[in-house]
Amino acid sequence: MTAGVPTEFIPPGPQNFETPPIIHGVDWFTKPVLVSALSVVVIIWFFWGASRKAAIVPSKLQFAGELGYNFVRNSIARDAIGSADYMRFVPYLTGLFFFILLNNIAATIPLIQFPTFSHIGWAYVAAIMSWVIYNAVGIRKKGLWGYFKHQTMPAGVPVWLMPLMIPIEFISNILVRPISLSLRLFANMFAGHILLLVFVLGGEYMVFESGSIAIGGVGIITFLMALAIAGLELFVQAIQAYIFVVLTAQYIGSAIADEH
Repeated sequence: MTAGVPTEFIPPGPQNFETPPIIHGVDWFTKPVLVSALSVVVIIWFFWGASRKAAIVPSKLQFAGELGYNFVRNSIARDAIGSADYMRFVPYLTGLFFFILLNNIAATIPLIQFPTFSHIGWAYVAAIMSWVIYNAVGIRKKGLWGYFKHQTMPAGVPVWLMPLMIPIEFISNILVRPISLSLRLFANMFAGHILLLVFVLGGEYMVFESGSIAIGGVGIITFLMALAIAGLELFVQAIQAYIFVVLTAQYIGSAIADEH
């Protein structure tokens, strides 16, 4: 950098999501792996601590654990699946919800500041797990042919329309669902983090590198807007965890339902 000449501003992009190994020589141990491992530890500690000394008059930790569990059980599993055996899916849906939630809000936690699901591979794995589960329970209940018929042959459709409806329903119900689940989660986490980086890095550049008092003032406003965006991102991060788990529950309910 030449004295008095501001450096060039490099806008954030995919390069900001490249995470080097935390430990030299251990290529797989990157920040997303660390964040996901920490989230698992936190979830286990939280629910273990909330349940190990359960009492009629709950402690604050027990109350928080019951609140989180009841939210997933009553507002997601029971309402979306709607069958008498929805309880057997509650452990998976609860773990999935809190895992996605913690990995999402990691983007706004100081020193971490990285959303795990902004890497598409993580979103694919979560979606494939849900895809395997709802297809497996559907096939187990109805048999392979019965499940295929249930998912691709809507009731009340004339026979002559079936050659058109079967491939459409197969693509929609079997193939597209894991793709839409993963892309929705990934795109929101990626775009939100990029937007936050634009305001933070842009504000930093205008304040410290522009060499102009007026532009520096704009940079301060940009920093304040970054705080507002961070608050909005917290809302989006929670909503995306909720949407992912609600859709998973709906797909499970659709797979085991008696009517298509």
